Amino acid sequence: MQEHIRNFVIIAHVDHGKSTLADRLLELTGTVEKRKMHEQYLDTMELEQERGITIKMQPVRMRYRPVSSTNSESITNKRMTDSLEFVNSLKDSLFVDEYELNLIDTPGHVDFSYEVSRALAAVEGAILLVDATKGVQAQTLANLRVAIAQGLTIIPAINKIDLPHSRPDDVEREILDVFETFNLLPDRIFRISAKTGEGVEELLNEVVRSVPAPGGDAGAPLRALVFDSMYDSYKGVVAHVRVVDGVVHSRERMHLMVSRQESEIKEVGTFSPAPIPSVELRAGEIGYIATGLKEISLAKIGDTITHEREDLRAYEPLPGYKDPMPAVFSSIFPGEESAFDEMKEALEQLKLNDAALYYEQEYSEALGRGWKCGFLGMLHMEIVLERLRREYNLEIVVTTPSVIYQIKKKNGEIITIYTPAKFPDPTEIVETLEPWVRMEVMTPPEYLSGVMQLLQTIRGDYKDTQTLGGQTLRITYEAPLAEIITDFYDKLKSISSGYASLSYDVIGDQPGDVVKLDVMLAGDKVEAFSRIIPRLRAERDGRKLVEKIKEVIHPENFAVAIQATIGGKVIARETKSAMSKDVTGYLYGGDYTRKKKLLEKQKRGKKRMKAMGHVNIDAETFMKVFKSG
Repeated sequence: MQEHIRNFVIIAHVDHGKSTLADRLLELTGTVEKRKMHEQYLDTMELEQERGITIKMQPVRMRYRPVSSTNSESITNKRMTDSLEFVNSLKDSLFVDEYELNLIDTPGHVDFSYEVSRALAAVEGAILLVDATKGVQAQTLANLRVAIAQGLTIIPAINKIDLPHSRPDDVEREILDVFETFNLLPDRIFRISAKTGEGVEELLNEVVRSVPAPGGDAGAPLRALVFDSMYDSYKGVVAHVRVVDGVVHSRERMHLMVSRQESEIKEVGTFSPAPIPSVELRAGEIGYIATGLKEISLAKIGDTITHEREDLRAYEPLPGYKDPMPAVFSSIFPGEESAFDEMKEALEQLKLNDAALYYEQEYSEALGRGWKCGFLGMLHMEIVLERLRREYNLEIVVTTPSVIYQIKKKNGEIITIYTPAKFPDPTEIVETLEPWVRMEVMTPPEYLSGVMQLLQTIRGDYKDTQTLGGQTLRITYEAPLAEIITDFYDKLKSISSGYASLSYDVIGDQPGDVVKLDVMLAGDKVEAFSRIIPRLRAERDGRKLVEKIKEVIHPENFAVAIQATIGGKVIARETKSAMSKDVTGYLYGGDYTRKKKLLEKQKRGKKRMKAMGHVNIDAETFMKVFKSG
């Protein structure tokens, strides 16, 4: 029954315990057997397990009875009062009725905020989780803004209260200060330990009590919102959907309202958390529809699924999602030209369940055919590149990441530049516009000095500092996006011993005095090393870049000249010494002229290689250089 459905998400800053809380909920509801349980159960990707972070949102359906006669006697006196209030607020059938809880576990890193926004659009409630040792963080605030804008019921909870250095009272004041900025007052702030399970049952009862049942009409024409998807070689595109209106069965004919594609549904089902086929999906439920479509591009996230028959079809699609705006651009090329088509197929499949990934084909004289790709941030970029290597066995070459620049040329033309390779000659440019962001840095007071010193190393404008609960400072700063896309986040974490956090929003373009820095290796320009940098830092950055390249490239059989240039002018140079080899080592005895003859022959060979030699750079070396900033 629709009134017994609860759809909700867990939102929090990275490493505040979302996945651990999801584990406890799976155990509490009996969704996963205890013997099969392991940490981060919903994080199914190998990368998620390795890094300890959630990258992809993951839906799961749980069955739960809030109160039963078998466990009511075990409730303590304190919880008895809360439980009686809870019981009185529900129907008399509470003791026998079972609730269907659809949970979507979401990422916490700022780079995956688009994943969170899509999950929020598919539910009615959200558990806002805050670490009792770290307090309110930047992404906590960013996610809360989106949840409030969606009109969701917010249930705040303080996690990790079992740790000896937790400070739940201070964190509760911080949460109240944050809610006050939105003119809200939470009914209650729960205190839990997702690790031990303390307070988790009461929190889940609150989800049942306060999160509203989903709206929608099961008797209306079918409308199902596609909020995620994946590809299966047998079932085709598998759409993760929230059914808003109507009912859908397998073997029915379906119609995608935006892409105008039609096919027969292979299967419908739910996540428990593995896909489980079911007879139908009804209004208010979350599950999947195996569309049978073999062309990945035809089923887009944000599309609306309805029936194919005209008399059963809905007339107006659901609002869908605003397309994400990539913040970081880089070009990727296959290590071998023959792998171009494999890379194309891999990007298509990644795009299916990562709507924030942008790509289009491009060509480089130095690197051949490749793809210009857009990412939400550096972590997003790292994850995509790592998935290309692991899941598709691709060797790739990556150019230096950049942001979007608007160039006004002397002939009146305005062009958009995504990569340094397309940057025009300086003599053609009238003005360059670069994107700026408004940053929110959350930090404990003891790290304020170090954080402010770090902010002063980048171009930007300080705005203000606010105090939350007396234990956390929120610093607002505006700066060019290019200043923070490489290693700013890592430096911030290092300076603050991991306690500071960052979120940002793009606020528009502003004029910037930037130039294109090129790198020459043995006389050949390497486009992958080109970057757009502020003119004031050109000489310093050029010198650091050639020093870094000298450090990481492998030695050749000849000395390699490494030069940083701007418009053909060399501003920095280093030389990588030739690989040493003792060509006379096998000689024994005899006249010295034999040794001298071999040394002269080696000298002539090195001179010839220096004139004709070419330096090959592997993908790992490229990554080492651009990650160094």
